Amino acid sequence: MCDNDDFEAMVQYRRRAASFSRRQFGALGVGAGLLSLVPAGAYAAATTGADVAIKTPDGTCDAYFVHPTKGKHPAVLIWPDIFGLRPAFKQMATRLAESGYAVLVVNPFYRLQKAPTSPEHADFQDPATRKLLTEQMQSLSPQTVATDAGAFVPWLDAQAAVDTQRKMATTGYCMGGPYTLRTAAQFPDRIGAIASFHGAALANASPDSPHLLVPKMKASALIAIATSDDKTDPKAKDLLRQAFAAAGLPAEIEVYTDTMHGWCPTDSHVYNHDQAEKAWSRMLVLFDKALV
Repeated sequence: MCDNDDFEAMVQYRRRAASFSRRQFGALGVGAGLLSLVPAGAYAAATTGADVAIKTPDGTCDAYFVHPTKGKHPAVLIWPDIFGLRPAFKQMATRLAESGYAVLVVNPFYRLQKAPTSPEHADFQDPATRKLLTEQMQSLSPQTVATDAGAFVPWLDAQAAVDTQRKMATTGYCMGGPYTLRTAAQFPDRIGAIASFHGAALANASPDSPHLLVPKMKASALIAIATSDDKTDPKAKDLLRQAFAAAGLPAEIEVYTDTMHGWCPTDSHVYNHDQAEKAWSRMLVLFDKALV
């Protein structure tokens, strides 16, 4: 989970410029660089999206579902970060749908309130805001994740736009990172790929550590780690690599240079355009290989 150290780092880090230099383009590699330079909407499928309500044993979850207007497509379940369901994540879901996926992004805090669940342009230096977000995050647990995944995965499979003959993926940001491993372990025959972006507490000494679930999974993985998180817990990546290797599962586990916890969502105060685009391109490569 996110902690106060993450919050302080996010407050202190300034947003990076969103333009490419020739040197940065070369550093990303040809594949990632080319993808990042494709204009929004270029080669993209036409999509349709709508707010939806999903019944769970604990209530009704508000969510956003978006998919190409024609055909059936692999499903992707997105677990947002501590800021919850908001326009930035709807835009990210739409971008993913334009690449040929049926995408559901959920409000993980639906037990408390409908989205939005965080103030616009939330200020972590404001004690009241920090208290609100922390309490919301602490309302969740491995048990709530299992309950929700048990509702979201079947809901996706019941949608006409979802190709149930192809594997499903799940992605998670910050606190949502561990949820990808938990979902893949809960549905090993359904989840073919997971992608965690600056995921929090993925591997530790706790008996309930998410990395201990890897033997129950059948999914390929992308684990994109923030530089700041790696400095705080440098052993986590090694535990993850060992777990995936022991399970014989493909896993791309990388520390992304010069990134702070929370760098991927476009509305983040620590958004790093160059590295977020690299992570996005690696996710698309993973999905293309694993969702068969």
